[in-house]
Amino acid sequence: MRRVLNLSQLKTWVVTDGGAGFEVQALGVAEALGVVPELKRVSQTAPWRWLAPWGPVVDPGDLLPPWPDLVIAAGRQSIPFARMIRRRAKGKTFVVVLQDPRVPASWFDFVWVPAHDGLRGPNVLATIVSPHRITPERLARDAQRIEPEIASLPHPRIAVLLGGSNAVFRFDEVAAARVADQLVAAAKEASAGLMVTPSRRTGARQVDIIRERIKAVPSVMWNGEGDNPYFGYLGSADAIAVTCDSVNMVGEAAGTGKPVHVIELEGGSPKWTRFLSALYASGAARPFKGRFESWTYTPLNATQEIADAISRALEKRMTGQR
Repeated sequence: MRRVLNLSQLKTWVVTDGGAGFEVQALGVAEALGVVPELKRVSQTAPWRWLAPWGPVVDPGDLLPPWPDLVIAAGRQSIPFARMIRRRAKGKTFVVVLQDPRVPASWFDFVWVPAHDGLRGPNVLATIVSPHRITPERLARDAQRIEPEIASLPHPRIAVLLGGSNAVFRFDEVAAARVADQLVAAAKEASAGLMVTPSRRTGARQVDIIRERIKAVPSVMWNGEGDNPYFGYLGSADAIAVTCDSVNMVGEAAGTGKPVHVIELEGGSPKWTRFLSALYASGAARPFKGRFESWTYTPLNATQEIADAISRALEKRMTGQR
């Protein structure tokens, strides 16, 4: 896309409530835009934080003039601050909100939402997956870094991304044993090597169960010490298996262009059903049925799609177009 504006010169704030998932999304969009943002983590004390996103900002902290050219806000607690900046900047600041702000989208300049949320509007962009910080360059760099650790693993190499229980899905000890046994059986059938990384939500007992059971096949599993090899595993993988409980993890997997096998857990909701159905329809992912398959698809790159849409909207704003 031809960009008239030099976006790299825009003073930019990324405003979040400190949630890791929200920061990944906001920083990913900033990087795709080519801007170097200042990270602003915001919080309010009770009862004001209970009133977000509708309530006022009582203490703005270091969110003070001079106002930036661009704000990318993510997370419910960031919404009152995004509203405050847009109001006080009086048109100087282009305010982007990631995720449904739960207040009118028209209060901001641009809103991105995952398609399964259902919010639509003239300044709203909806995509199947979420923005992230994955790039081919990062995957290649991290894959090279961890190669000595996985050198003994055969191909195909399968990156296994484990989430955990949340508000709608359950990943208990029984589920961990079932998933581990399915992965081992599939690895044996394909003569594959497993590269497993758990998350903070996986659970200590579940990690122990999986670690013990995958010893039956060539495998490595991150022990939680040092840097997480997550991106290295994605870059080194021939295919990916990922539990269904994290939109971010599943979306990052679908951004690699490698076959994504979604490990479905007990639970769910209509929103999650819409997300997974759209993902399967895109061709990027399939439900994990106990065997590793191979297929091709165009990687889902919501990050660049969002950045391009923001860039176009900024260009219209700054050049006075309608």
